[in-house]
Amino acid sequence: MKQTVTQMALLAGLLAAPGLAQAQHYTVGLEGIKGASLPPPGVYFKDYNIGYYATRFEGQGGPPGFTEASVYVNAPRVIWISDYKILGANYGADVVVPFGYAHVKYAGFDHSSFGLGDIQVEPLLLAWHLKQFDIAAGYAVWMPTGESVANRADHLGLGFWGHMFTLGATAFFDQEKTWALSALNRFEINHPQDDTHKTYGDTYTLEWGLSKTLAKRWDVGLIGYYQTEVNSTTGKTFKKSVTGVGPEVSVAFPDQMLFVSLRYAREFASNRAEGNTFSLVITKKF
Repeated sequence: MKQTVTQMALLAGLLAAPGLAQAQHYTVGLEGIKGASLPPPGVYFKDYNIGYYATRFEGQGGPPGFTEASVYVNAPRVIWISDYKILGANYGADVVVPFGYAHVKYAGFDHSSFGLGDIQVEPLLLAWHLKQFDIAAGYAVWMPTGESVANRADHLGLGFWGHMFTLGATAFFDQEKTWALSALNRFEINHPQDDTHKTYGDTYTLEWGLSKTLAKRWDVGLIGYYQTEVNSTTGKTFKKSVTGVGPEVSVAFPDQMLFVSLRYAREFASNRAEGNTFSLVITKKF
């Protein structure tokens, strides 16, 4: 059984403060190889462990004197995929409850925080499994459950509601499905922030992965992503974007119904922090 549990996201606002990173809920790079393939019917527990480290800021809008940012987030996610069909797709739903630690240094300030992030509920999740393609679609809502503090760059909540729409596909190039290319598209629409009434730019995200299955248990490949604001934040004249690329390896333990994935991405950014993302994702089927 392959490691195909994917879709939708998790942590609320990795470096979410204005100027450090995109003010969006979905953290780009969470899904990699076979990123648009959802699992067969069942209940799954997926534990995301994400580390981020940056020592530079590229472009406009950053905190003055920015020197360092480090973030760790643990985001448990429960996924349910049913036998019920909608337009030929298996219907499912999921929920993510993230917790995190953030530490930021800039202009003589040294701030850190730990706590609950913004919870994501995805009431609509659709999975198609065709002969040589997997297709996934979904709709998720982000709730402002995490703490959001004005003029602080270390908070884990964003302070506003959000909507996210997802559509993606994985193509398999051989009959045994050992070669795969995936592309996962997301679009986020942001409500005004509760405290400031500022509206952050809506965001488009593309995540892709090229992979090869070895010995029926290992997947190795190259992953990448691109994320950009499609309109500017209230009061800003510039947009933020980031591109990342790196390797991924995952292994399946069929007897235990367990899957483990390790991923790294190096970033190239415009008008936001530029750093390195490390991901350890553990998936268990029940």
